[in-house]
Amino acid sequence: MWTTCPAALASNCAGVPPLNLYRVLPHAPEIALGFLGLGRAILTEASLPPTLRELVILRVGALSGASYEVHQHRRVACAAGVPEEKIDAVLKPDANGDFSELERLVIAFTDAVVHDVKAPAPLYAKVAAALDGQMMVELLATIGFYMLVSRLLENLEVDIENPPLEKLELRHD
Repeated sequence: MWTTCPAALASNCAGVPPLNLYRVLPHAPEIALGFLGLGRAILTEASLPPTLRELVILRVGALSGASYEVHQHRRVACAAGVPEEKIDAVLKPDANGDFSELERLVIAFTDAVVHDVKAPAPLYAKVAAALDGQMMVELLATIGFYMLVSRLLENLEVDIENPPLEKLELRHD
């Protein structure tokens, strides 16, 4: 799959799991490195707690109707320590579950950003008071990036892996 890609992309993708998301990237090698870099930074370098990050990603996936993203991040959320009950709850339309006050705020904030672009000032102020400046930027970047990922996956109709393919064919039914 990576043999026909530019060397920088091929080396950057060495060892990635054979997920269909990665198989789409050779179609746009010029942006793939930046895409992968931002995704990797969100998942491995950000100061936002992993459990909070995963609730946000799952919420964005659910609000976007992105079953692939929800499928993949259910496992990541479990590995990050998010209890199954919270995962199930954040995927429901009302996101009603046994969440901490911070989790409730961040879920409501995520809903507002996804639905309305800009969160209402009182909600923003509450979230900003609970997070430092770096985490606030990371929260917004996470929401925006996973909106991009969800829309990319849904519009290209990327399926959950089965069967493996050499290079995923772009399609839209």
